[in-house]
Amino acid sequence: MRVWQVARINDTRTADAIVVLGAAQYSGTPSSVFEARLEQAAKLYQRGVAPTVVTVGGKQVGDLYTEAASGKNYLIKRGVPADRIIAVEEGADTLRSIEGVSRVMGENRMNSAVLVSDPWHSLRTRTMARDAGIDSWTAPTRQGPAVFTRESQLHGIARETGALLWYQLTHFPADFPYTAGQ
Repeated sequence: MRVWQVARINDTRTADAIVVLGAAQYSGTPSSVFEARLEQAAKLYQRGVAPTVVTVGGKQVGDLYTEAASGKNYLIKRGVPADRIIAVEEGADTLRSIEGVSRVMGENRMNSAVLVSDPWHSLRTRTMARDAGIDSWTAPTRQGPAVFTRESQLHGIARETGALLWYQLTHFPADFPYTAGQ
């Protein structure tokens, strides 16, 4: 129930940064899931929610681009100035991505973030970010494959409930190879 509840929150208070969680990219082109997240981040930036956008995500073996670099390039094309984007080119799962973001935000004296991901991913992402010392809240995307159908919504809620429980019990990531990059 809590995963569903937090998924419905769209908190756009001002922050030090808008953090976009990575998802798959193909030769530098964001997947439809990642594109939906990036579009939300661009809108938040244009509304003045934060002066900086942080894109995050590493790459799979054989990839030429990281998720973070792909996201940064996409946002530049959407009008976000390059010097307002920090690409954290690490993390193959949510936990490692958040750890990288926390480190880079600390180096840049940033403390607060609006997290952008899929609605169902919001509670787990926010929990991990807060555990990493980031004062955070969520403004998830409301478009893209993660929210198209009731089936995709139910699948997302079920997957994220299990992943959140796993994280809370172990403090290990629950992004397995078949779910990473979604």
